[in-house]
Amino acid sequence: MSFVEELRWRGMLQDIMPGTEELLNKEKVSGYIGFDPTGDSLHVGHLTQIMTLIHFQNAGHKPIAL
Repeated sequence: MSFVEELRWRGMLQDIMPGTEELLNKEKVSGYIGFDPTGDSLHVGHLTQIMTLIHFQNAGHKPIAL
């Protein structure tokens, strides 16, 4: 299952730019998320981003968390 198919199956994908799925299927790319280190706490929105990066890595891409 591809990265985009996995996110769709899990209900984690609302919308996607045209051509993105084809690019992700054709070549390996890097993706990142960043967090504000001065924030009071982490919340479910942060967890969702981390889970997305895990699926990104499992699909063979390079995740970067800042």
